[in-house]
Amino acid sequence: MDELHEECGVFGVYSQENRDVAHTVYYGLYALQHRGQESAGIAVAYADKIIYHKGMGLVPDVFSGGNIDKLPEGDIAIGHVRYSTTGASQLLNAQPVVFTGKCGKMALAHNGNLTNTKQLRDEMIEKNAVFQTTIDSEVMAIYINSLSDGDILTGVKRACPKFKGSYALVIMTTDKLIAVRDPYGIRPLCIGTVEGDYLVASETCALDAVSANYLRDVKPGEIVVIDSEGIHSFFMDNLPDCSKMCIFEYVYFARHDSVMEGMSVYEARKEAGRLLAKHCPVEADLVSGVPDSGNVAARGYAEESGIPFVEALAKNRYVGRTFIQPDQHQRENSLNVKMNALRANVRGKRVIIIDDSIVRGTTMRKIIKMLRGAGASEVHIRVCSPIIKHPCHLGIDIQTYSQLIGAYKTEKQICESLGADSVRYLTVKQLVSTCKGANIGFCLGCFNGDYPYPLEGYEADKLKLE
Repeated sequence: MDELHEECGVFGVYSQENRDVAHTVYYGLYALQHRGQESAGIAVAYADKIIYHKGMGLVPDVFSGGNIDKLPEGDIAIGHVRYSTTGASQLLNAQPVVFTGKCGKMALAHNGNLTNTKQLRDEMIEKNAVFQTTIDSEVMAIYINSLSDGDILTGVKRACPKFKGSYALVIMTTDKLIAVRDPYGIRPLCIGTVEGDYLVASETCALDAVSANYLRDVKPGEIVVIDSEGIHSFFMDNLPDCSKMCIFEYVYFARHDSVMEGMSVYEARKEAGRLLAKHCPVEADLVSGVPDSGNVAARGYAEESGIPFVEALAKNRYVGRTFIQPDQHQRENSLNVKMNALRANVRGKRVIIIDDSIVRGTTMRKIIKMLRGAGASEVHIRVCSPIIKHPCHLGIDIQTYSQLIGAYKTEKQICESLGADSVRYLTVKQLVSTCKGANIGFCLGCFNGDYPYPLEGYEADKLKLE
């Protein structure tokens, strides 16, 4: 693992009439493909049933061969794209989770990661619950059902305070669509409308994909219920004073054309580039980004510094992000076909490369070697985030200190390890300032160890490292 991996993307629709809601979800998931590339699934409420299809692979592959057309018309549907942070990468763990319980037919899709999954699972097993998967999303679904007394809203209200960790949920029964965001709002979730229908999605880019209008973000700790009577809002009790949204949504995870909490992701990334140019200048002939997530910041750096933006790396558009394969060896090999240095642009030049983050350093080390091999005289690295020093247990797949080059090296040591001429990072304060348009608090745990929920079970790994 050499890049940050988010867990999932979710999408849901409630229509005023029976129609082809599956295709609406399909296009929404297509727009969220960057959030998860291992599996995809769609569930549709049809009469008193929930019909679903899910499979391994990208959205167009899972629903090729007429699979999308096999889903019936209905008035409610939810969908999910997944990258596994908990539970193995296999069809059994693909979402949505669909089952029959006290509330009748029910389906749930989840973006995030619980920290108390084992305790909840053990509690339910003591009550004779049977689990079919290894994912926390199934635990959440069964826990909600167990506390529902036959009413889904009652189950959600009672269960959610028991969940520790990050979660953005879309839940459906045969007559309701429910959207829930954890009390700290760690993972994003928004609401949109189109022609009288309501939509919920991880990002606004998914609303744009189906020509929907953005209505608002689901608030931290909010439970939004959409049914035949309209949209209703409820809040959990004893909510924290401040939200803690994952700041890496702005740095890397979200698509740059999305807007979160009123703040343009594009503008946040461009401002990061400007700040790097202002606070971490260096003489060079050109500035370029690691495609695609570093390109916007690179343009900001170029505008602020006056150094021209020139493409230094060419990306193979038919290769996904390097983490689409869960196996580390496969991920590392994928870089060889993912990008290449543009020799004519970098030969004899002093090059600045902008990247969103550095996790282990393997990818950046290869990029630097690639640029030097193409004739670059100097390679300077500028990073749009602070040094990642701590693991994340809230939906990013960095589970141990040993995965992080920044956990045991200083900025100077990282530079020497990568083989760069210089490496500079934004500070935490500077990064937060790039998102000043969003009136929210942020989770910065991977930088400073300050998490919304206690980080337990990782100290042995840290001690071993030291």
